[in-house]
Amino acid sequence: MTPMTHYINSQMTGPSARQQAVINPATNQVIGQVSLASAAEVNAAIANAKAAFPAWSQTTPLNRARVLFRFKALVEQHIDELAQLITTEHGKVLEDAKGEITRGLEVVEFACGIPHLLKGEHTQQVGSGVDAWSVNQALGVVAGISPFNFPVMVPMWMFPIAIACGNTFIMKPSEKDPSPVLRIAQLLTEAGLPAGVFNVVNGDKTAVDTLLTHPDIEAVSFVGSTPIAQYIYSTASVHGKRVQALGGAKNHMLVMPDADLDLAANALMGAAYGSAGERCMAISVVLAVGDVADKLVAQLVPKIDALKVGDGSHHGIEMGPLISREHLDKVCGYIDNGVQQGATLVRDGRHLSLGDGHFVGASLFDHVTAEMTIYQQEIFGPVLAIVRVADYDSALALINAHQYGNGTAIFTQNGEYARHFCDAVQVGMVGVNVPIPVPMAFHSFGGWKRSLFGALHMHGPDGVRFYTRKKAITARWPKPHLSQADFIIPTMK
Repeated sequence: MTPMTHYINSQMTGPSARQQAVINPATNQVIGQVSLASAAEVNAAIANAKAAFPAWSQTTPLNRARVLFRFKALVEQHIDELAQLITTEHGKVLEDAKGEITRGLEVVEFACGIPHLLKGEHTQQVGSGVDAWSVNQALGVVAGISPFNFPVMVPMWMFPIAIACGNTFIMKPSEKDPSPVLRIAQLLTEAGLPAGVFNVVNGDKTAVDTLLTHPDIEAVSFVGSTPIAQYIYSTASVHGKRVQALGGAKNHMLVMPDADLDLAANALMGAAYGSAGERCMAISVVLAVGDVADKLVAQLVPKIDALKVGDGSHHGIEMGPLISREHLDKVCGYIDNGVQQGATLVRDGRHLSLGDGHFVGASLFDHVTAEMTIYQQEIFGPVLAIVRVADYDSALALINAHQYGNGTAIFTQNGEYARHFCDAVQVGMVGVNVPIPVPMAFHSFGGWKRSLFGALHMHGPDGVRFYTRKKAITARWPKPHLSQADFIIPTMK
């Protein structure tokens, strides 16, 4: 079995006293043991990052960017290897794993422009003989805590911008699939990143709490469920850190009667069942307006029946397993609950039998109401709920009333409805005939309401703002003559 320890100061460490099994979800076989860091081990990583910060922060932005350029090339060279690691430990199909890496590389590409992105502002002669300007400076040691569902993409939404800005970084990946980040750390070293700038600590709550409370951690970035996001935000904030904590979602797709149903049905198949629904941007609710529901169900059923489920490393598979046996049981429990509360289970994925893996088939509910648990809570599995609504206004009201506001979409051929929806919907990311509206890297990613805790979104311009602090400078070079004290608040003349 592969040892999965920590990566500190550009080298793998020895195993920790506590370890946990890493399981291939497609086979339920143990494939390695991941070390769970003690507080002392996390402290050692932070100390190394703090020692590396002065030299790295004084490295020119251009030279920091050149390291990222080399890193990008190495990731592209090793994309098949990284995708296989993702599939083996997470379960998503290989092509989806490659897509995840590509979306992560987009942020690396954005961060390569850091010499331009870090530029401040300058005003000459704000007063007589006085100039003013601003600079954006690195924070120090920052930390990222990422979820199991995107073991490469989400870390890449954090560390490239952070280290490009001159910070040093502690990455705490999910203990369920730690190998991809460990391999990324090695590629960063190969790209020329100095020792101590990027460190990986694997672990559980002990490691997380150490990062949240350590006085040398300046900022924490997190993606995960809403209860944990709220805990991360409140704990780290109390300890004086800036925080961006992205939480859960219940993403709605509003399908209007005039929508292209072929487009909508195909979009739903990928958005609801891709990666077994284990995406924070998955569509899990359809708001079907008027008489469109019957037509949509008729299109979805044969597509669900034809869905190819299995080991994601095999050719032609469209949906892999869930991450763990515990999560499988949780998702099946939600399906049980939907039936008990009166929803119509059109397709039932609970009884799919594929060896010992954590497999569940695609499930489709119809006649779901807003009071049902399967509507209110994030399932994080391949379960799609159809809610029938009378009109556009009723659908919009449901979306705006929900506790989550991560992503949403409208499918229509009516520009007036689409324009109004983009303006009026209370959600952070909106798609028009686009089912999963994940912004490109030069925009920022983040939701509203209980899908985000913190003022700034992730990557893009908000990423640069999050990982830097602004300093305003006002300077005068007076002629050498005596001046007298002035007890009036300074004004510019």
